[in-house]
Amino acid sequence: MARYAGPVCRLCRREGMKLFLKGERCYAEKCAIEKRNVPPGQQGRRRRPTKVMGYGSQLREKQKVKRTYGVLESQFRRYFAAAERQRGITGETLLQLLERRLDNVVYRLGLATSRPQARQLVRHGHLRVNGKRADVPSFSLKAGDAVTVKERSSKKPSIVYAMEEVKGRGIPGWLEFDASTMTGRVATLPTRDEINLPVQEQLIVELYSK
Repeated sequence: MARYAGPVCRLCRREGMKLFLKGERCYAEKCAIEKRNVPPGQQGRRRRPTKVMGYGSQLREKQKVKRTYGVLESQFRRYFAAAERQRGITGETLLQLLERRLDNVVYRLGLATSRPQARQLVRHGHLRVNGKRADVPSFSLKAGDAVTVKERSSKKPSIVYAMEEVKGRGIPGWLEFDASTMTGRVATLPTRDEINLPVQEQLIVELYSK
């Protein structure tokens, strides 16, 4: 299965929530959720609101998380399998593994306005992890790891703009950022309370446990 390359605002409308896939647009009145929070398609406005239950609700929660972090189905299954093997609550561990992705950390640090943009920065080699080149978006960070913007990339307009934009949403407590050196650090692993994602991860566990 190839990565989705269509209009990302359709994904937000399908899930009925902001997935923050278009950077600053998601915080403006132009956001599709603000303008027309109905499912995409010709019948979206006419469709009667129905309560999704059982398998349907479990699938929707999985799709929300998968689309938020921009991972494919096969990748998501691997993350879930890894979460199952670890001690602790499987659903929370799953979200923690996804939060530790390099592209997500770059977004959370405010070096990009969206996860897709962060993924592009990583792939184009604008960042280093612990002093070494890192160009794999799925690279998993651990507590103590440092993410630094390459010196020649520090003045890149998109990064400068993102650093201004992040002042409005803030940086999560499990991360630290030093603007003078353009370096972020994973201070500790995120807890569920620090992961600002309105999903019921237990439904995902139930979906894959069948």
